[in-house]
Amino acid sequence: MKTTLVIFGITGDLSTRKLLPALANIIESGQVGDLSIIGVSRRAVEQFQVLGSHHERLGGTTSMFQMDLSAPSDYARLKEYIGVQPDEKVLFYLSVPPASMGEIIENLGNAGLNTPEYKLLIEKPFGTDLETAHAMVNHISGHFSEAQVYRIDHYLAKEMAQNIITFRARNAMFAQLWSKEHIEKIDVIALESISIEGRAAFYEQTGALRDIVQGHLLQLLALTILPLPEDDTFSWDSLPDRRLEALQWLQPADPSRSVHAQYDTYREEVGNPDSNVETFVSTLLESNDPNWKGVPMSLTTGKGLDKKKTEIRIHFRRMNMSQSNFLTFKLYPDEGIKIDLVTRKPGYDQEIENRSLSFSYATEARMPDAYEQVLVDAIKSRKSLFTCSGEVLRAWEIVAPLQKTWARQTDIQKYSMGSRARAVIGDLPTDELA
Repeated sequence: MKTTLVIFGITGDLSTRKLLPALANIIESGQVGDLSIIGVSRRAVEQFQVLGSHHERLGGTTSMFQMDLSAPSDYARLKEYIGVQPDEKVLFYLSVPPASMGEIIENLGNAGLNTPEYKLLIEKPFGTDLETAHAMVNHISGHFSEAQVYRIDHYLAKEMAQNIITFRARNAMFAQLWSKEHIEKIDVIALESISIEGRAAFYEQTGALRDIVQGHLLQLLALTILPLPEDDTFSWDSLPDRRLEALQWLQPADPSRSVHAQYDTYREEVGNPDSNVETFVSTLLESNDPNWKGVPMSLTTGKGLDKKKTEIRIHFRRMNMSQSNFLTFKLYPDEGIKIDLVTRKPGYDQEIENRSLSFSYATEARMPDAYEQVLVDAIKSRKSLFTCSGEVLRAWEIVAPLQKTWARQTDIQKYSMGSRARAVIGDLPTDELA
């Protein structure tokens, strides 16, 4: 089946850094069959200028289409230019600012570019709070069905994030331990050592809670605690519904069990001496799911810290404090799984030492970039890596108490660049973050 990928915003930064390299690799892999690309631009631009170093690999499959995104008549021209035939499909990738997205979707719908053969790929943010997320969902549903909408959260497409489900479902030893009876705590961590690096306008509008916690970390937690069947009937198609079920069981975040802070040079970077936008968040959540009730689950993210890493840490219950109890899913760096062990130290005396049993991908193994994975899955109409509208709304409900409380505060805790996450968290009752 032929697929046409129409990219709105092909001249933008995301397209240059992520989409075009991903598409070049996908086409070379032969995974998606007959694929053509149409780049939509507001201004006249030469194909080679847009494709740059990827021109040789993409030039033969790509064409450019100039249009005014606010002119309904130009969408009629676009429909004619695409010329979709029976047994063909079209994907609209909206790599555009949120302010432009609603207008484009409405114009696509009014031009008849929303029948079942058309699909819609959209990037975060999916609203800025619960109210705007509801408005966005309602607006999209007025023109496209839920089955046609693919909401991208690239954390879900990371190789190790996908491996969480396989690890849980296909390894009997851990499948039988995956409950409150055997797990005492779960930490989901995404730390960065860099600052906002010139993204002042974006970060002033977003902050760490909206940027990382509401989407990425809640999705990773959902993967960790979602229900799986005891038999081998699990279907990847059911994953969005299972993630949603896990999110629905989670209690809304409690401001008294949460910390937000800002690194000490942030206000100078953004040129706003009164900014209270958070660059660090840590919150403790609990689930009402009978399988997880009473198990604290921490979500922690921050910029300007002492290290960069993304991981999910499972704390198993110990019979005594001399036992090891950590299982870690490492998403970055060095994707893999690590189990902490206590072993006997070789020698004449009965000494013990801490060791790790690790799984990592072979250095020569090529793992698809997250954007390659989401594009391939969208082309193949697989929705397991994309968030449904229910997930988006429930995630905003969970963080809403933090948004409301922090919006009323007139100052924010500060921390020094290069701080450890544990030092920023302070008295919040959570375990040490390595």
